[in-house]
This record gives sequence, C-alpha cells and structure tokens, in this order.
Amino acid sequence: MADDEQTGSQARYGLLLVTLIAAFLVSAATESRWGGAVHVAFVAAVLLLAVRHLRYRLPPRAALLAVSAALATAVAAGICATSASETAQGIADIWNALMLLLTVVIIVDRVLRLDQVTAQSMYGALSAYLLIGLMFASFFAALAHFVSGPFFADGQPTNSGTLQYFSFTTLTTLGYGDFTAAGSFGRALAVLEALSGQVFLATLVARLVSAYGRPRRRPPPDD
Repeated sequence: MADDEQTGSQARYGLLLVTLIAAFLVSAATESRWGGAVHVAFVAAVLLLAVRHLRYRLPPRAALLAVSAALATAVAAGICATSASETAQGIADIWNALMLLLTVVIIVDRVLRLDQVTAQSMYGALSAYLLIGLMFASFFAALAHFVSGPFFADGQPTNSGTLQYFSFTTLTTLGYGDFTAAGSFGRALAVLEALSGQVFLATLVARLVSAYGRPRRRPPPDD
C-alpha cells in the first residue's frame, strides 16, 4: 500500500482533539504543582497520539525508541513540575512547549499528506491550532519562572489559567488588553504567537477549506 493511501486511511484526529480540549480545561482550572504534573501527562498523551501516525514512516525499533524517550522525559518533566524549585518548574514548561511543537510539526505534515481533505483533516488542523496556543502558554510559563519580576503588567496574577487565556487571545489577535506582558521577552513571544496564528489561518486552514471534499491532484507519472 502506498504511503499516501496509508496516510489517508489511518489518520484519525477526533480523539486527539478531545484530549486537547480536556488538557486545556484541566490546566486552566488547576493551579497547584500537581496540576503541572497532570498537564505534563496530558502533553505526553497528546504526543503519543500524534506519534502513532508515524508508525508507517519509522522502522519499528525507531518508533519504540521514540515512544520510550517520550515516556522517560515525561516522567522527568512531571517530577520537575511538582518541585518547589522555580528552575525545575521552568524546565517542565520548556519540555511541554517543545513536545507540543513537535506534535504540531507531526500533525501538519500528516494533514498535508492526506489524499483528500475530509472532516478528519479539519480536526487535525484545529488540533494543531490548539496546540500552538498551548505551546506558547508553556513558553510564557517558562519565561515567568526564569525571568525576574512579574510576567504581566499591572500586577496581574500569573498562573496556568491566565497564561492560557493570554496565549489564546494573542493567537487569535483578539487583543482584549486586560493582560499584557511586562517584559521585552514576553512581548516578543506574544508578537511571534500573533504572527503564527495569522499565518496558520491564512495558509493551512484556508487551503483545507478550499479543497474540502475534493481529491488531491497527483503529479503525472514519469515516462
């Protein structure tokens, strides 16, 4: 079976989307250090759900090694998330952000390889969009741990709920203005997130919507 056929028949993103929504809600409602460990577990689950789509492109041993590495680093990140050390918690947030970034790359690559744009393609694109928001929220959280001084201006509270709220309002360019990054690094990340959100919507989502239900054109065979 060709790789494109395998891609089209095996890509299922509904469960991934549900897991992402659950991760978003749990992280927004939990502010304790144990909540950070739960968030790490959700990130690991999301990554494993995305990695399963690589099983036709990776040798079995490489796939097993990737899963083992993800689980081992997830355990380490979970320990860091429950630590009282600001540095350790920041390391856990960086792990979350990097794993979410990797998941975005995997999903976008798979969606672009689908033979036909279907509802599963749209689920995948929506999942990637949510992942970008969660990824930047993790980067903001890491920055709040590593940079001295408050992350938000005007003394606004810095926790998982406010960071995710700030991340998604930035990603969608709503710009309510009730939360604003105080430092130059936070502002630079916010600009990058706003640009990422616009580019994502203007390229991948627009392409999928325009091609919805139509089979992808294949290049003519070489003579």
